[in-house]
Order: sequence, then C-alpha cells, then structure tokens
Amino acid sequence: MSLQTRLALAIGLSVTVLWLVAAAVTAQRLGGEMEEVFDDGLKATAQRLIPIVRHDLRERHFPMGNQKNEDSEDDDGEIHNRQEARYGENVTFIVRDRVGNVLFASRGADASLFPPFTRRGFLRTATSQLYYDASLDGNLTIAVSEPLEHRLQLFNKMLLGLVLPLILVIPFSLVVIILAVRGSLRPVHGLRDELAHRGAQDLSPLQNDTLPSELRPISAGINQLLNRLTAAFIAERAFAANAAHELRTPVAGAIAQAQRIRAETTEVSTGQRATEIEVTLKRLMRTSEKLMQLARAEGGRLQGDALSDIRPVLEMIVKDFTRVGEGRIVLTLPSDPVPSRLDPDAIGILFRNLLENALKHGAQDGMVEATLQIDGMLCVANDGSVLSTETMDRLMKRFERGDRNMIGSGLGLSIIKAIADRTGMHVNVISPRPMKREGVQVQVKLPLG
Repeated sequence: MSLQTRLALAIGLSVTVLWLVAAAVTAQRLGGEMEEVFDDGLKATAQRLIPIVRHDLRERHFPMGNQKNEDSEDDDGEIHNRQEARYGENVTFIVRDRVGNVLFASRGADASLFPPFTRRGFLRTATSQLYYDASLDGNLTIAVSEPLEHRLQLFNKMLLGLVLPLILVIPFSLVVIILAVRGSLRPVHGLRDELAHRGAQDLSPLQNDTLPSELRPISAGINQLLNRLTAAFIAERAFAANAAHELRTPVAGAIAQAQRIRAETTEVSTGQRATEIEVTLKRLMRTSEKLMQLARAEGGRLQGDALSDIRPVLEMIVKDFTRVGEGRIVLTLPSDPVPSRLDPDAIGILFRNLLENALKHGAQDGMVEATLQIDGMLCVANDGSVLSTETMDRLMKRFERGDRNMIGSGLGLSIIKAIADRTGMHVNVISPRPMKREGVQVQVKLPLG
C-alpha cells in the first residue's frame, strides 16, 4: 500500500469518526435540551391555564363541585382556542375539582389517559409526558399532557437535519483529503519519478531546491552516494585508461626485443620461446587497447551536438580490416545518408568490436555480413555454431569468451553494451541467424538525429 493511500485512509477515517462522534454528542445534548424545553412548555401552559379557568368559573358562577356538562362546551372552547393557537392539538389538558370531577377538558382530551392528581410536578406514562399543578386554595387541579410520539418525531427531524449535512460533507471531505494528500506528496512523486526514469549511467546529483525539508536529508544522502559512486567510477576508468596507455610503450618495446631475439638466435628452442613471448605481449597489447576503449565507452562523451553521417565511419573501419588482410567482410549501406548525434569515435569502437567478434568467433572460412539500414539498425552476422541463451547472456559480461581456448580479451561485447547503455541503444543477439539454422547476428539500433 502506497504512502498516499495510507495517509488518505488514516486522515479520512479519523475525520469521519470525529464527525460521527461529534454528531452523536450533539444529538444527545440536543435531545436533553429539547426535553427541558418541552417540559418548560408544559409547566408554563399549566400555570397560565389555572388563573384563566378560575376566572371563568367565578364569572359564570360555575359550581366547583359539578362536572363539566354539554352547556359548558362553549366556555371550554374559548380556553382551548387560546392554547391551540400556540401548541396545536399535540398538547391536551383537563381541569378537575378537589374531589376529582372533570370541570374542563381540551378538545380530544381523554380523561382516562390522565391519572388522578397526587402532587405537583411531572409524570411520565407509557405514551405521554404530563405536568400537574393546582390552585393556591387547592380547589382546582390541572394536568397538561404531550404525547411522547410527538417529541420523538421532532427529535427524529432534528437528527435527520443533523445527519443529512454529514452525508454530504463526509464524502466531500474525503475527496478534499485525498486531493490535499496527493498535492502534498507531489514532491515525493517527483523524486520517485526522477529516480525511476534515470538511466543506469546517470550519476548526476538530484535537485533538492523544491523539495520539502523532510525530503532534503534523503536527497542529500542519495547525492552523497552518487558522488561516491561517481568518484569510484572515475578512479576505475582513469586507472584502466592510464594503465593501458602506460603499458603500450613498454609492451611495444618488449615485442620488438622478442622479435629481435628470434631473428638473431640460431637455437630453435630460443626462437620458439621468443615467439611465445611475442604472442603473449601482443595479447597484452590488445587487452590494454580494449581497456582503453572500455574506459572511453564508460567515461567519455558519446554524443555530440552536430549530426554526422554514419556511413563513412563504417566504410573506414572495413578498409582498415582490408588493409591488414581481412577480406571476409561484406558491408551493405543505404544510398541516403544516415545522420546521428553519436560520436564518430564511439561508432568506430562499436563497429570495430562487432566485426572483431564476428571474425574471431564465426566460421573461419565464412563471410561476415554487415548491414546498415536507413532507420539506423546496424546488423553484423556471421556463420558458425549456434549459441544458447545462457551463453549469449554470459558473453555480455567482462572477460567472458564463448570459447575458453579462443584468443581474445572477452571485452568486445562488454564495450558494445557499455556504449549502448549510455546512449539508450539496445543490443540484441540472435542465434541462429534469421532464415538460417546456424550463425549469430548482433543487432544494434543506433540513435538517429
């Protein structure tokens, strides 16, 4: 799981839980406040109705001990209308005398749902919340009732009004959190993408100017590691190049001395030893040259700013082989120029090593076919035994040879691969050759302008 997903889930779940907890606490407190408001309303209703009823009874000389009859319905209607204008039909009441006879009752009031008066205060039944009160002389008692169902309906409406905004706010908050986390982690994604798209040979330091303070130590640590690797590679390439360069003169002198000894001696054994020394020194010379080419491939500038045609370089390399007596190379070039920003020296090193490997490891009496296509595909093919996949992978490593008894340094394909890696090219070794049952073909897609 990515860091972005973890942060979004952690923050989103935390905010959601906090919203729900806050809503639950708010609903609980609002429920309690509503109960107090409703109870205060019942109490206020009872206290207001007692003087009104007492005044009406006194003016109409209504006997306190008689029950409410049909003739008193109009009197009760006046009281009912006064209260209904504010509380509607949800609040009902009845007025009793000292002995419990009903003197007044609101419209729709059922006396059986009003327990007898015992004391002033609140009383809750299974269906209603009631408030009891009495006149100062105790001759009149009043009971005001409100259905619990009505309170529940109002509470549900309040709760719905509280929850509905959360249903809209929570998803919107999650989207905002995801976008905010994604935006905050954009420098991390940039650092990741820069490292992911960086080539294996790119050891340039990372830019940390735009990174947040939390990522700068990481970038600084990576840059320190890249600097150490760069220094190590530079030292390695410098040592290889300097050693190869310094060996050329003494090795050339040693070869000359061995040739002189062989020419001046009359002993057969001494001449054979001089020949063996000369062969060994020439192998050392070739190895030093390959090491210099490898150092050039790994450390030199392989691409220039100007475009140059590839064809003359390939023709020159083939002529060099022809001058030393190697006439088994068949070069096929397109009629149109093939421009590339690849350095001509790098093209020469690449093509020369391809030809040397094909001549050395192919059939000794077979031809080596070199073809350059207009799209920059360079193919060098030779006849010979078929190579296995394991062998082809192994030949890309340094100092590896297909035949252990074959003379060579084992650096040819390593040099080719180093140039290809640094310039973004791909080396493809095919065995057997296309449309044939034997041989090896090496394909390199050269970068064009």
